[in-house]
Amino acid sequence: MKNARLGGLEVSRIGLGAMTMAGTYTSEGALDHAESIRTIHRALDLGVTHIDTAEIYGPYLSEQIVGDAVRGRRDRVRIATKFGLVSHSRGGPGTTDSRAANIRTAVEGSLKRLGTEYIDLYYQHRVDPDTPIEETAGAVADLITEGKVLHFGLSEASVGTIRRAHAVQPVSALQTEYSLWTREVEAEILPVLRELGIGFVPYSPLGHGLLTGRIRSIDDFPDDDWRKSNPRFAGENFQRNLRIVEEVRAIGAEIGATPAQTALAWILTKGDDIAPIPGTRRVARVEENTAADRIELTQAQVDRLDSLEPAAGARHDEVNMASIDG
Repeated sequence: MKNARLGGLEVSRIGLGAMTMAGTYTSEGALDHAESIRTIHRALDLGVTHIDTAEIYGPYLSEQIVGDAVRGRRDRVRIATKFGLVSHSRGGPGTTDSRAANIRTAVEGSLKRLGTEYIDLYYQHRVDPDTPIEETAGAVADLITEGKVLHFGLSEASVGTIRRAHAVQPVSALQTEYSLWTREVEAEILPVLRELGIGFVPYSPLGHGLLTGRIRSIDDFPDDDWRKSNPRFAGENFQRNLRIVEEVRAIGAEIGATPAQTALAWILTKGDDIAPIPGTRRVARVEENTAADRIELTQAQVDRLDSLEPAAGARHDEVNMASIDG
């Protein structure tokens, strides 16, 4: 597989997101941890070197699974994880906390669960409005000096926050949602990342599953699936957004690719500093997704995808949108 560069970190240009391994879309009872581990092993065999997780996933469960899966294979993988959505002294999981003391506690837990002496890429999961980003960046800088972290990342940060953090500790990567139905980063965020030499890691590159072409109705979701409250999967918005999928499906048919592979191949045309992390806990899906590395779109096909109508509806509900740095 070809590689991408995230600041000074080189990773496979298609990674693996481990969020769903902790039951983000599906209840705990439906999880198969052995299958998740097999999925990570298969990804590594296919050339994936970039595994993304976070302490809040589970909470803690995703990191434990990743740690179990990479045991004995640590030299083959770049592990990214995140802090800041678990407060270890004042609120627990779901409480934003990027104070230096909390980061100190968080990193020790992540290192233990991941079974590693260092984290390749350590992200602030969400910007903490109550903690200056300079304090957060300085705390991670100290961890880098100590060798516990190699690279610093931000997630869902605004241009202003990126610049302020980067002035304290160089940022290697920004993680933000990006796909054929979420393209806001193209206007301001991507130009600033390239100005500063920061790589870009798109999460949800398959539109929370919609761009796979396998979701045709909201009834396809179990009752506890959070997508049932997402504005893009509701009513008329959902019907409009299915039209995006139909064009992706049509182009995929022209080149013998699935909709998911086509959507990922489109992202890969956007630069060698972009490394999407499609998430799955299934071997078959990781095989499908990584095959996008070999797909070549014509310029005419890229132009058709570029011109698709933007997705209808906000990308998150009001509560989740309020957590995003603006």
